[in-house]
Amino acid sequence: MLKIKHRGRVAQTRIYLGKFFRMFIFQNDWKVLPMSAVIAGLVSFAVGANLYKTMEGTLMGSFALACICIWNGFFNSIQVICRERAILKREHRSGLHISSYIAAHMIYQAILCVLQVFITIQVLNFMNVVLPSKPLITAIPVLDFGITLFLVTYCADMLALLISAFSRTTTAAMTIMPFMLIVQLLFSGGFFSLPQEAMPLTNLTATKWGLTALCAQGDYNSLPMVSIWNSVVKMKNIEYEGQRPVYEMLKYIEENDMRDEILMETGKQNQNPDYAFDRDIVIRCWKWLIMWTVVYVALAIFLLEFIDKDKR
Repeated sequence: MLKIKHRGRVAQTRIYLGKFFRMFIFQNDWKVLPMSAVIAGLVSFAVGANLYKTMEGTLMGSFALACICIWNGFFNSIQVICRERAILKREHRSGLHISSYIAAHMIYQAILCVLQVFITIQVLNFMNVVLPSKPLITAIPVLDFGITLFLVTYCADMLALLISAFSRTTTAAMTIMPFMLIVQLLFSGGFFSLPQEAMPLTNLTATKWGLTALCAQGDYNSLPMVSIWNSVVKMKNIEYEGQRPVYEMLKYIEENDMRDEILMETGKQNQNPDYAFDRDIVIRCWKWLIMWTVVYVALAIFLLEFIDKDKR
């Protein structure tokens, strides 16, 4: 058992931080990094072609990127506390400060999240996925983009840490995780059509704020919309009284080089003010993500302070 009874909070944090890095090396916790690369590669292959090129591609791609972050964050810490719950209980009785223990987790997990975001961005670049080209907060667009990915990943990470603090066993934690994933994805607020009374629930999810920030950073409202055009193209061979009016219309548009203009006009008619290219929107999303991260950390500390009384 770790002898920490007479050590201060800072010293305890350093001790546990060293322990977590040793576990990263010797207990294969490093596997979360190549897994994040694989997930980013699959998503890039599936939905990366139209990201930040069209409205539909940006919405779908931003949702997929938010899903990558949620997935990475959850798997980083969903089992880290419950797998050593008995040890933690003994060490708490010997003088461990729960705040130091959680602080060590926060630092360690933050480093993991930064590495995962870096890997994700590198994979996106390797797969030739278009990234935001105009800055909003900092002078470097990819830095703004990376901060958003980090905040979503870290928020999900701290939520998983809270679940791990609450769960008695790793099995219980892994049982809760799919439910939380469904909540995060279903209540993203922009990808699925939800009843109006359910919209306030989207504020509880990291995906809503990640999706909004990513769309705003990609200047969603300046992009063309192609879904209506594609639907019309599918109807071009429909005949009416021996003629094909849709085909003739499309032919006229193509011959007069009007297609791009129509796509841009279609986009203008379907702009979403929530995704405007506005720094205030991105900052608001970042604030919500930080707020939920703090809430999850505070609740995890509160729960673990009573770990000695846990008779489950």
